[in-house]
Order: sequence, then structure tokens, then C-alpha cells
Amino acid sequence: MTVITVIGLGEAGRLYGEGLAGAGAEVRGFDPFITVESEAITQYDALAEALDGSAVALSLVGARAALTVAEQAAAAVRGAESTAGSPLVFADLNTAGPEVKQAVGTAVQAAGLLPCDAAVMAPVPRAAHRTELIVSGPASGRLAELLGPLGAPVEAIGGEMGDAAQLKLLRSVFMKGLATLIIETLTAAEASGQRERLAVQIAAELGPDGAALVDRLVTGTHAHAERREHEVSDALDELRRLGTPHDMTEATLAWFRRILDDRAEH
Repeated sequence: MTVITVIGLGEAGRLYGEGLAGAGAEVRGFDPFITVESEAITQYDALAEALDGSAVALSLVGARAALTVAEQAAAAVRGAESTAGSPLVFADLNTAGPEVKQAVGTAVQAAGLLPCDAAVMAPVPRAAHRTELIVSGPASGRLAELLGPLGAPVEAIGGEMGDAAQLKLLRSVFMKGLATLIIETLTAAEASGQRERLAVQIAAELGPDGAALVDRLVTGTHAHAERREHEVSDALDELRRLGTPHDMTEATLAWFRRILDDRAEH
């Protein structure tokens, strides 16, 4: 039985843990701030205990905490009394920029762990552990071997830590830009009394599931504005690093900051 430790038991971490447990894995959890009531996840108070004997660690703590948690995992493994039969795979599933992923890789490799940069390519609540992953870095192939039999669709592209993150950020240029473009259109349409008609026309252009997509993009943008603002900011940094035009992404970021400012005022 594959032993998996999920670090970070927010919504995504809990869904991954429960899904993988349902597929046959032994799932351990660690989160110093959250206690989950789940028969599928055995929660530990100490990270070293949660990692000891695990084959895979999945980090789902958010971009801001990603490097700190990787460093804590590295320290915990150094102090563990025993390990699994092969080096622990440390997979960073957080949406962060390539530089953060590279730093994560450096930190965990120094402790003898195998790092993997995992880009989660869709919202986890939709498919839990069956959400598409694109993975890069030294342990990308190994992660696919371990999670694939459990029903996780993992595309290993090899390469370096940060390659998968870059791909996701470039995708975010489109997806988050599309979301804010729809919001801007519908805001103006509502002000002119034409919201319902414009919503139908937009949905029609997006295909058979257009109406559901519009609703998902609009509600998701507002519900997860803080996290997505950080993601768009990272995407903008990546475009600047590449030296490519970024006018649309600057406008997307402005919309996310407007949403957060409006929320703060109310």
C-alpha cells in the first residue's frame, strides 16, 4: 500500500487525501492550523511523524508558505528515525512561480528527498485527486508511477523544477484573463440593463457548456480572489521575465485588486 502524506489540510488537501485514501492509499495528514474530521486521513501533530515511512509528500499549503514548508519537511526528514525503502518524493502542488519551485527543489534535495514540481491544472473541488497534474523536476516520473495507479492523471514532462509552474502561469494568463473579461463585460451590461442578454451571447460563444463555464469563472473569481490575485501577479512577473507583452495580464491583475478592494470596503 502506498503511504502518502498530505501537508496542508485545507479544501484541496482534504479532497486529495480523501480521494487517494478511497483509491487504496494510506493517507496521513499534517496541518498545524487545521484539524480535519475524516476517517480517511490519519492526522499527525508532528511533521516528522507524518513523513516517516511515507513514499510521497504532497504540499498543498499555498504559494506564500511553500518554501517554508519545504524547509520544514527537509529538517523533519533529517531528524526522522527511519525512512521508506526509497527516498521520499516531495511534490509541491502549490501555485507559485518558477523561482519558488526551484528554491523548494534545492531545499528538499539537500535533505535527500526527490523534488517534483506539480501544476494542478483545474480546480480541485471538481475532481479531487483525479484533477489533471502536469509535473516536472527530478521526481516527475516517479510521482506518475506512484499516483497513476490511484487514479490521478499525471503527465510527467521531465525537465527542471519550475517548468510545470511556468506552464500553469502561462495558462493563467488566458484563464484568469477570460474570467475578468467576462466580469468586465457583464458589469457594463448590468449597468445598461442588458446583463441577461449579454450573458446568453457569451455563453453561446463558449460552446455547449458555456453557461456553466461563465458561472464558474465569475463565482470562482470572486470566491478565490486573494489566491488568484497572487497567481496573476506571478504570471505577470513571468511574462516580464520572458520579455513578452503583458498588457492584458496587467489589466487582469487590476481587476483582481479591484475585487479585493471592494471586498475590503464592504
